[in-house]
Amino acid sequence: MQVLGMVFASMCLAIVATALVIKSLFFPVPFTPVELTPKESQRLTAKLERLEGFKQQPASKKSAYTKDDTLLAEQYSEAGASRDINFTERELNAMIAKNTDLANKVAIDLAQNTVSIKLLIPLDADFPVLGGKTLKVNAGAELAYREGRPVIKLKGVSLMGVPMPNAWLGGMKNRDLINEFGADEGFWKTFADGVEAISVVEGFLKIRLKE
Repeated sequence: MQVLGMVFASMCLAIVATALVIKSLFFPVPFTPVELTPKESQRLTAKLERLEGFKQQPASKKSAYTKDDTLLAEQYSEAGASRDINFTERELNAMIAKNTDLANKVAIDLAQNTVSIKLLIPLDADFPVLGGKTLKVNAGAELAYREGRPVIKLKGVSLMGVPMPNAWLGGMKNRDLINEFGADEGFWKTFADGVEAISVVEGFLKIRLKE
């Protein structure tokens, strides 16, 4: 009876553990969208308006808008314009949360020289084997600036918590994309040529553009 009880308890634990693993892999809990505080929202709005080129004049100059919020034409000038683009991790996730299709499916993490992303991908009901389930994807990339140029390296991709072999990723793992493709005309060269500095620290992404 003692042995039978131990076998029965082991079976119960195995069943519970299997159920938890299946739930975690195929029915992951949606991400909680980031909600900024009023002060954080004002700060993010100011950043986006500056990037869009609106309302960036000093208060001493005339407003770019009329009293009824009609946009006024004005002479273009780069004098005094900041070339820095800085976002916090919360701001990036809040911007994603504003997209209703991605709000509960994408989450970004910023750590030292590393950008990580989590994705929840609902699969069509007709998809083989996993039809109707949600695919959980984790990916990470190194993002830094060394020797006068940006560095972007794919650190890896995991599906359902299982790291994918480098061969399945096209051999791109831990290869510097800027170094590999920055010499040829195209996106990577254009991106590298336009960046003066880039860094990722805990919770912050900082980019400085060239003139």
